Amino acid sequence: MRANISDISKFESKEVEVAGWLYNKRSSGKLHFLLIRDGTGIIQVIVDQASVGEDVFALCDRLTQESSVVVTGAVGKEARAPGGYEIRLSSIEVLQLANDYPLTPKEHGVSFLMDRRHLWLRSSRQHAILLVRSTIEKACRDYLDSRGFVLVDAPILTPAACEGTSTLFETDYFGTKAYLSQSGQLYNEAAAMSFGKVYCFGPTFRAEKSKTRRHLLEFWMVEPEAAFANVEDITVLAEGLVAFIVERVLEERRPQLEKLGRRLEALEKIVPPFPRLSYGQAIETLKSKGSGINWGDDFGAVEETELSNAFEKPVFVWGYPAQCKAFYMKAHAEDPKITLSVDLLAPEGYGEIVGGGQREDNLEVLERKIAEIGVPREAFEWYLDLRRYGSVEHSGFGLGIERTVAWICGIEHVRETIPFPRMLNRFTP
Repeated sequence: MRANISDISKFESKEVEVAGWLYNKRSSGKLHFLLIRDGTGIIQVIVDQASVGEDVFALCDRLTQESSVVVTGAVGKEARAPGGYEIRLSSIEVLQLANDYPLTPKEHGVSFLMDRRHLWLRSSRQHAILLVRSTIEKACRDYLDSRGFVLVDAPILTPAACEGTSTLFETDYFGTKAYLSQSGQLYNEAAAMSFGKVYCFGPTFRAEKSKTRRHLLEFWMVEPEAAFANVEDITVLAEGLVAFIVERVLEERRPQLEKLGRRLEALEKIVPPFPRLSYGQAIETLKSKGSGINWGDDFGAVEETELSNAFEKPVFVWGYPAQCKAFYMKAHAEDPKITLSVDLLAPEGYGEIVGGGQREDNLEVLERKIAEIGVPREAFEWYLDLRRYGSVEHSGFGLGIERTVAWICGIEHVRETIPFPRMLNRFTP
């Protein structure tokens, strides 16, 4: 009977077949101890020469790291073994004998590992990180689905900028300029006028010449958008989403977090309500700590770290100046210098993980803003239609998956949070 290692406890005292790869091995006299991984877990396989015979014992002796095998044997409890169970080998089939596997148990440099990212994914650390990522992505969908949001996929090739023209990846679209999407938000707004509450979930692209630990050129976002919703509504939605994500990861991925050395007590504090600061209060806080920042400046990594380090929970910063935000952000009715915008900064210095706000719903104001930024109006005529035909108050945000994974896993660089990172000097594999 073929079994997954994650389910091995269900097969105690039964003979099973496990297909996987040799993770590691050691020998002691007439015993081999094989660690086999199958993607769901790792199990110890005991090879007793007296039971399997000399030929099978010799074959197991020749096995190399990452050789692919199918092992068959009886399952038994063993408290000292990984997962508390082991298999007593009765037979083995070697599918392929791996030669000179380059990732040995010794320390390797980051560049060496990134060049072999396709193999580095097999390591226990990377395996743990990407399992947490998978859980985070599913938690996002479960949370939004359960609240009546409809998944509507946004295009990746677009005719216009969403977050500013300086970070666009340009490509040819049969003689017409096209760009890789910076966000699905504009299309989400159209979908929200049809379904009420929607979200998209996919890759986004920013051609930023940045080498910081927080930036990738290709990253994933979940972006909810809701009609008849204001900035306060989506602030509450973002707060609930982040708390739900953390709760789900703690519930399902504690072994992986422990493998990564994550301080679980820090995550256990992530429950609503989250603290809130106005942009003005944030500026004053930074100035009190010696920052040279001035009102009207956007926050960089240093400022975000300084602010978030003051709190044990994520902190909302609201009311950014108009010059810090995109053209579609609605101005505050009582103070037009600031926008109805909100960001969420993760604690422990991980910075912004959510950015959003209320969208400009007035046609004349939006037309003026598009003219002011100097982009071709024809590329936004469809977007202006949303204000011509049944315009309503609406709001939304984007949550960056990679930064969220980095924070929850407690890892230094976002390059480990995505299977195949795209960075300024990294395009392969």
